Amino acid sequence: MLYKVIHTTEYKYDEGVTFCHNMAILKPKNIIGQELVSYDLNISPTPADFSEKLDFFGNTVTRFSIQEYHKKLKVTATSLVNKNILKCKNIHDSEAAKKITLSETLELLKSVEPAILDARQYQLESVLINTINEDIQAYAKQSFLPNRSVFEASNELMQRIFKDFEFNTTFSNVATPISEVMKEKKGVCQDFAQIAIACLRSVNLPARYVSGYIETLPPPGKEKLVGTDASHAWFSVYIPTFGWVDFDPTNNQIPKDQHIIVAWGRDYYDVAPLKGVLYSSGLSTLSVSVDIRPYVEDNLMKQSQQQQQQ
Repeated sequence: MLYKVIHTTEYKYDEGVTFCHNMAILKPKNIIGQELVSYDLNISPTPADFSEKLDFFGNTVTRFSIQEYHKKLKVTATSLVNKNILKCKNIHDSEAAKKITLSETLELLKSVEPAILDARQYQLESVLINTINEDIQAYAKQSFLPNRSVFEASNELMQRIFKDFEFNTTFSNVATPISEVMKEKKGVCQDFAQIAIACLRSVNLPARYVSGYIETLPPPGKEKLVGTDASHAWFSVYIPTFGWVDFDPTNNQIPKDQHIIVAWGRDYYDVAPLKGVLYSSGLSTLSVSVDIRPYVEDNLMKQSQQQQQQ
């Protein structure tokens, strides 16, 4: 499936800005099962400085500076992504992977193999997941028992968060502690992913935060997924000898061809789509829009519009 993704971020400043320096993580990954066919980043006003490189986690980070007075900053990332789930190592259908227990996993994680060492960094606390309290530990232990499959326990954790937590766009923001989210049991996809990661880390499992998109327009007869029209987030757990397995607690599903991966890290702080510093004395307003649809459908819409104009 070929998808076209348009992610637009716009800041408007009451008093204007004389200088800003920004970091953007908007370029989808080029990995097994996901091919980045094309990518374009349009920034207005035009940056004076611009650079692109990979960060510690292998995400593409774009740094740019605007050194002229402006009252609006607009950043539009347009990507063409080909998803081929058949090329992925389909761990979700692997009976052997589903049988590895928590006890076996923790023993395997003692290895010093490069893949294991890389995964173990995701066992540690991070900027936004830095306080794993008793409530989170107790919630995790309901699913994660020593002799239970890590896959089954993670899948159940996803289902429980979907059932127990309310999707509420007004309750939380980036600064809301996970302890508050856990207490009130409400939030958005970012919060649900971080609660799951905190639960996994509380039982010493490597868990990472995955940022990306899900299809905006569902297939015929299918309901629209929660988290569309904006960046989406889910979590991934590492199972030794098999690799990372993704789970989407917001939609209670294992990500496959509808999920496009942009970046991964320890939590949201590592993969924020756009952040930076600026010189200004006034307030600002932010608007974000994301549109993702099959590219074939996108072309058909254009052809129809052209025919109507003729």
